[in-house]
Amino acid sequence: MDRRTLLALGGLAIAAPLDLARLLIPTTPAPLPVRITPTEIRRLQDIAHGLHSWDNRHGGGGLISQLSAASIQWAIRLLSVDCPPQLRSAFLAAVARLGLVAGASQFDIHQHEEARLAFKVAVECAEEGKHWHLRAKGYSFLARQAAWTGDADDALTHAEKGLVRSDRLTATERAMLHTARARAFGKLRDVQETLAAIGAADDAFAQRRPEEDPPWMAYYDEAQHNGDTAHALFDLAVGIDTHDPAEAVTRFQHAVQGHGPGFARSKAMSCTKLASLVMYRGDPSEAVALGNTALDLGAGLTSLRAADDLRELGRFAGRHPRLPGTAILRERIAATVHA
Repeated sequence: MDRRTLLALGGLAIAAPLDLARLLIPTTPAPLPVRITPTEIRRLQDIAHGLHSWDNRHGGGGLISQLSAASIQWAIRLLSVDCPPQLRSAFLAAVARLGLVAGASQFDIHQHEEARLAFKVAVECAEEGKHWHLRAKGYSFLARQAAWTGDADDALTHAEKGLVRSDRLTATERAMLHTARARAFGKLRDVQETLAAIGAADDAFAQRRPEEDPPWMAYYDEAQHNGDTAHALFDLAVGIDTHDPAEAVTRFQHAVQGHGPGFARSKAMSCTKLASLVMYRGDPSEAVALGNTALDLGAGLTSLRAADDLRELGRFAGRHPRLPGTAILRERIAATVHA
């Protein structure tokens, strides 16, 4: 059995369908084409573009979850279809891109095995097609997911793999991967390495030329860079009482101010983290106001990661039971995460 067939079979286990899924997805898989044509490649690209936009605006849950699971299953099944040599590279790039987008949606709703499979398929396709930029993004996602699930060592390994042949990457991509390293070191509470990785990320970002980046890297702007590096500093600030939280606060503030309406989840999550940090290390009254703003920004999101951050804020708010406003804030958080 060759790798393409193996990948096609493995993709059938991507997601356990919900009861509603039968209304959204046919019970019988759609027939595969006889061979890959430019039409299949364009469809994969269009689906990836749509899912990416919807996921950032609304989160990965609900209908978006179902669409992403069905889409990556379809893409993986296509890997077993004959593809003309002249189309092979573009086809693998399209599957890799969809794998990244679908995996991100699954990651956002804690479908971690499904997300990990999608990311690994993306990396495999990128490596076979020699698409270094997609490969870097795949390892960045694997690193972020590992850090989120508490496996900082794996996160660091994935980030380092992404930086292999960094000369082939753009400055923005290098910044993204150094930020992933920083987040791993932050989870490990390694102050020196965290700050060094953030310094490397800042240096790379200062050399950024957006016109050199692939289209999917457009999201990694100043707001994203500030938010991602602030997350690494957050872990130091809440894990080490002697670590000054000021830099994390400043970066989160820039992230909240900079994210536009197309990145509602990122804006809400950075605001929530800022509120948590201020609640834990700063002025709780200010944190209450920030927390209410974060709830307003995240209204309607279907992101379980965003809900996790809100729960953390609720726990930190519980440290100040006598402060006016904390009880109401915690009630709002509880109503939101259980909605």
